[in-house]
Amino acid sequence: MTEASGKLMATATSPSRMADFDLTSEQQTVRRAVREFAEREILPFVEEHETAERYPAALIEKLIPLGYLTPIIPERYGGSETDVVTYGVICEELARVDWVVASVVSVTNSLVAGSIVRFGTDAQKEKWLPGICDGSVLTSACLTEPGGGSDLAGIQTRAVKTGGGWRLDGSKVFISHAAHAGVLLVAATVDPGQRHRGVTTFLIDPTLAGVEISDIPMRTLKRDNLAEIHFDGVEVEDTAVLGKVGGGFPILGAALDMGRFSVAARCIGQAQRAIDLTVPYATDREAFGQRIGEFQMIQQKIADMICRTEAARSIVYRLGRMKDAGVERCTVEASMAKLMASEAATTNALDAIQIHGGYGFSSEYEIGRLLLEAKSLEIGEGTSELHRKLIAEHALGLRGQ
Repeated sequence: MTEASGKLMATATSPSRMADFDLTSEQQTVRRAVREFAEREILPFVEEHETAERYPAALIEKLIPLGYLTPIIPERYGGSETDVVTYGVICEELARVDWVVASVVSVTNSLVAGSIVRFGTDAQKEKWLPGICDGSVLTSACLTEPGGGSDLAGIQTRAVKTGGGWRLDGSKVFISHAAHAGVLLVAATVDPGQRHRGVTTFLIDPTLAGVEISDIPMRTLKRDNLAEIHFDGVEVEDTAVLGKVGGGFPILGAALDMGRFSVAARCIGQAQRAIDLTVPYATDREAFGQRIGEFQMIQQKIADMICRTEAARSIVYRLGRMKDAGVERCTVEASMAKLMASEAATTNALDAIQIHGGYGFSSEYEIGRLLLEAKSLEIGEGTSELHRKLIAEHALGLRGQ
């Protein structure tokens, strides 16, 4: 890297110049520690895992002794029990180098273990949380179905009452971490005609008879081993119900509130990675007798990349501060954060590829991979169209928090 490129990175994209003015010194220390760890222990292996379609189990194990796997789970169960903003910083810095490792942290804390903490019985907490915190039990959230993902009130997986518990039948698709999980958070309905009033959540052992997990061939995120799951007459006890029968929709709403926060934080990490890869390239690459970073159109793209990333980061941290202040439901703010951050990640990747030119599609450069991964984040945890609908309906008085 040239002297000029180092100067550019120090003034535009280094941690000391991010929107961190509201972070405590402890939170800033966490950012530096996670970034150093991620670059040293995770980044060198990401492309290798993607090419081999190998799930990064060994990398996930490295999170455990550092407290990065379960940062918002209570200490009494083995978690780190930090604040929400710090949790977001951890997700952001991990996602800056690897979408999949960061996804493990996000799904575990925001969706599965977090839901058990908020809505589980004492017995459920004692059964699942210690193993989740020590890494012996990975988690997976099974929400999306073949017929649709964003319409959770329209879930078709059926849960029918039996003498000793419940029988589940149905399918889920595009499920992260399922093939490696020790517990599945499954959304089903006890009555499709009741829409959201019939939705019920279950904690299911994936080794039970009738649970079939198979890989989905993907063009991207091959190391995630995304799966399709079939539940064929799966028998579970009443103790598998998380919360109340027919009370799953509020549980999912609370989980997705936090889930959209952590996904948005991950999107910021990916948006930042696009900047960190592009600034030195534009500084070093020459065309027409000068560095391409000296062309005004290239400068405009880089300026836009930085501005949209900082704007998204600010609203994500604001959402985290609201959570830390005890605001239970932040539906609109969560939609705003997820929408802005996911689209910033995709647009940054597009601009970065344009600046890299043909090299943006070379396997020697990671920027091409970032584009497909970023685009997937516009779809997961609610599409951009869904979030625009939620935000607009709230502004028009058609929907509450």
